[in-house]
Amino acid sequence: MSEATFMREDMERILLSEEELKEIVARIGKQISDDYRDSTNKLILVSVLKGSVVFMGDLMRAIDIPCYIDFMSVSSYGSGTTSSGVVKIVKDLDTNVIEGADLLIVEDILDSGRTLSYLKKLLSARKPKSIKICTLLDKPERRVVDLKADYVGATIPDAFVVGYGLDYDEKYRNLSYVGILKPSVYGGEA
Repeated sequence: MSEATFMREDMERILLSEEELKEIVARIGKQISDDYRDSTNKLILVSVLKGSVVFMGDLMRAIDIPCYIDFMSVSSYGSGTTSSGVVKIVKDLDTNVIEGADLLIVEDILDSGRTLSYLKKLLSARKPKSIKICTLLDKPERRVVDLKADYVGATIPDAFVVGYGLDYDEKYRNLSYVGILKPSVYGGEA
């Protein structure tokens, strides 16, 4: 059995197909391009590693205005399936000059909101002109802080999802779709 077949068998169901993801990226890329087209500020896309790297790669190619990219790595999950609530900066931005820039934080999933709320406060202290949030997936049922994304790919149910950059214990990131992982795979209720 191939690895791809094995990974597909771990899915309860496919939530967003490869084609649906392409449509989402095109829609959000156009929206961002239109919203920032007349801005004279530097637009910096900040990818939150590792989960958003696939989305970020596709999204930046769908934006048709000048933009810069940078990366941050934070940890709040470990190898579990729910956020620990403690956010740790593993890798900060490479650039230390974001003052006056338009920042767009690009995230794979907005869940509890703790991580993005923390990042927004941290980056606000560096005096950018604006900070907005772009998330591929929004899981509003899990929100514990008052935070909304400015750009949302899809609102999803409260299920454990993997693929298109999202993982469980570093697996499944390379899937071309987003699937709901069977609870039996991660020790959840069957």
